[in-house]
Amino acid sequence: MSPNELLAIGMIAAFFVLLIIGIPVGIALAFSAFFFGYVGFGPMLFNLLPSRIYGVVTNYTLMAIPLFVFMGVMLEKSRLAEELIDVVGHLFGNISGGMGVAIIFVGVLLGAATGIVGATIVTLGLLTLPTLLRRGYPKTIATGMICASGTLGQIIPPSLVLILLADILQESVGTMFAAAMVPGLTLAAVYMIAILAYAWWKPGSMPPIPVDERRALSRGALLRKVVLVVGPPVGLVVAVLGSIIGGIAAPTEAASMGAVGALLFVALSGRLTLNMLYQVARSTLLISAMVFFILICAQVFGLAFRGLGGEHLVGRMFDLIPGGVTGALLFLMLLIFILGFFLEWIEITYIALPLFLPFFIQAGVDPVWLGILICLNLQTSFLTPPFGWSLFFLKGVAPVGVSTMDIYKGAIPFIGLQFLALALVFVMPGLATWLPAAIGW
Repeated sequence: MSPNELLAIGMIAAFFVLLIIGIPVGIALAFSAFFFGYVGFGPMLFNLLPSRIYGVVTNYTLMAIPLFVFMGVMLEKSRLAEELIDVVGHLFGNISGGMGVAIIFVGVLLGAATGIVGATIVTLGLLTLPTLLRRGYPKTIATGMICASGTLGQIIPPSLVLILLADILQESVGTMFAAAMVPGLTLAAVYMIAILAYAWWKPGSMPPIPVDERRALSRGALLRKVVLVVGPPVGLVVAVLGSIIGGIAAPTEAASMGAVGALLFVALSGRLTLNMLYQVARSTLLISAMVFFILICAQVFGLAFRGLGGEHLVGRMFDLIPGGVTGALLFLMLLIFILGFFLEWIEITYIALPLFLPFFIQAGVDPVWLGILICLNLQTSFLTPPFGWSLFFLKGVAPVGVSTMDIYKGAIPFIGLQFLALALVFVMPGLATWLPAAIGW
């Protein structure tokens, strides 16, 4: 092992040490890369850095990120989730486990409309958890459903994860969105089937909505609410995703259309105020600035790692793993899952993946399939105790009587279901590659 490769290992170790002592991710990335890169090569290593940073801030595809964030935050601030829960809950409320199915269904809609995992879980936790507990749902199952539903925003387009993966994998955003549709909906279907199966296996554990409560809303009134509440956000999402996947509009153009559509939707609902617009703009600025700051710092890290010979080190590491390419893929999935305990998805996407990607591209692995596997894996890590972010989000709004252990126990069955979905995509790559191929991407 050469001295520079030892420096590359030291750089990674230093990055994790800085994270452990509480240094922000972007600063930890940049500091460790500058220090070890300078020790190895001096200032000449970073001559390419200005052009790399310029490439990030002028990337036309990445311009879609703040627009999609604006669309999601605007719809989230409009209290869309409250109305969706009410309407969809009544649609499925006459069957055992119906409220659970409704929560997953709303998670799909909110995942497509907002893609904000934390906001979705907090909203669902506040609105549905007390009701579920009052109706006799077990605490573990109720909390597990809410956490699992909220994380669907990681895989359901237009997920920010998919946009960044498209940039790293050098694939079009439309291709990644199309590839994620079938696995994302398959995962949601697996959740629903499991909930209904549990309700059938244990009668009375997930009772339907009481008859009196269902009769309080007539069929005509329910139909009008479906059209007025579910219709506009679904129509907006279909228009945005359809224009991207169908090749009608570029991701940035479609994202701008989605941002304007969300603004009009909230304005027509009578909820748009100057203060709300300020809060949406502020949240959009903070989220977008955080994303781009980490992307820029990741350029420093990636440049130093490659300059120090890190790619050759990774290649030799994978050569030592038994099982060839399949064994290397399984090792990557395990590594990303473990990293998900400690890092946010954006750091894993822009730090770990670029380090390992050259090996898999050289081995002939389909980058689209690989990207969907990584996305599903990142979603699984959101649920895994003790560090799953979704669990923390729900614990912050859970009513008295719901313990952290209840939330942990509730998440475990859904982690198993997510691993099942990940295994299905692993053994059947067509689940991810069929739709892009069918529409000509």
